[in-house]
Amino acid sequence: MSQKAVWEKEYHNPQLVTKDSKPQKDILRFIRFLKKQEGVLCHGLHILDLGCGTGRNANYFASLGNTVTAYDIAKNAVDLGKERAKDLAVDVHYEVKNIGEPYNLQNDSMDIILDITSSNSLNESEREVCLSEMYRVLKPGGYVFVKTLCKDGDKHAKNLIKLSPGKEYDTYINKEMGLTERVFSKVDFEKLYGAYFSFLSLTKKISYTRFNNKSYKRHFWLAYMKK
Repeated sequence: MSQKAVWEKEYHNPQLVTKDSKPQKDILRFIRFLKKQEGVLCHGLHILDLGCGTGRNANYFASLGNTVTAYDIAKNAVDLGKERAKDLAVDVHYEVKNIGEPYNLQNDSMDIILDITSSNSLNESEREVCLSEMYRVLKPGGYVFVKTLCKDGDKHAKNLIKLSPGKEYDTYINKEMGLTERVFSKVDFEKLYGAYFSFLSLTKKISYTRFNNKSYKRHFWLAYMKK
């Protein structure tokens, strides 16, 4: 099953994602960080949300007075995001798109880029495109927030790699969804993203993910970066 088909199916009958319309708490903390540590007010900026899902973060940024572009590979997720944007009377440019392919955006056009547990489902060649495109479209001095799957200390991730390994390094296959995901050690994450951006903060978060009505303890990297 293709990645697009996996996510279309998932948003039609969610097992992993939530259709919550409120912004994620991690996003709200990022906004507070920008204000307190960087003196950046999230108003009047150009925002790119990669793997936007049903628009909970994209619509929130738009409600703050920002110009938002939001990509997701699943049409039914994008359609719901558009409906919610209309209900909220906010304007977001939604587009059905694989974030591992070139973006139709100008160089140095974005102030902030968000990647919230999205690019970890790309393959390595797509990830390289994603990173190079993020760097290309982000303004000098612009910010990136990435939340992704962490390998360090995550017994569930290591067990998945052992029992159901993917074809590429540190990947596993979620057989119930048909989805391949990448997990990152701190060393690998810093090496990969550090080639493009400067780290302002890199922290580990431990939380519980629900899948098929079961809870799993998962580890995530939360990275604040700057071009």
